[in-house]
Amino acid sequence: QQAPKEGGIVEKKKPPKERYVPTHADYLAFLVDSQHVFQALEDFVNSSEELSQFRNNGLERTKGLEKDITFLVKEYDLERTGATEKGEWYANYISSLESVPKFMCHYYNFYFAHTAGGVMIGKQMAKLLLDSRTLEFYKWEGEIKEIKVKVKNDIESMAATWCREEKDECVGETAYAFRGGGGVNSNLNGGGSPH
Repeated sequence: QQAPKEGGIVEKKKPPKERYVPTHADYLAFLVDSQHVFQALEDFVNSSEELSQFRNNGLERTKGLEKDITFLVKEYDLERTGATEKGEWYANYISSLESVPKFMCHYYNFYFAHTAGGVMIGKQMAKLLLDSRTLEFYKWEGEIKEIKVKVKNDIESMAATWCREEKDECVGETAYAFRGGGGVNSNLNGGGSPH
């Protein structure tokens, strides 16, 4: 070991932290939490006439998730549990929203994160845990790129009618959307923080 330069501090390097490897149970918890949150999103859309254009648009995930959860439970002899505390918190938070602009921040972030990074997660988990089987959660009826373009256009058309205060409400929810989505994803890290 070399002596530190004048006034310098000798830093000892810590050994690299071992990377966590998700288990089938972790993946099941992720899927259960995802289903719980997607159900809250779908329920909100279905209860608001203002959001009728977002019903049955092809992004819905709850039915595919139910098939996947049933598959994992049977195939890997797992116990199906309810949503984790983080998944429960996020679904309840979404359900409690009273503002469409606030809700749309969560809708956009959760659905579109799933169509991008979520698909990559699915491929990694399939390779790691499922002999490369693609779950229903990662399949859409129709071309996902086309579905995304249509939904994004519908969101932009809606947001164009909002006043400044409503736009600010939407943007103001971003941290909560990231907290909620990160909580669901933390299942793949053994329940720890994804960051």
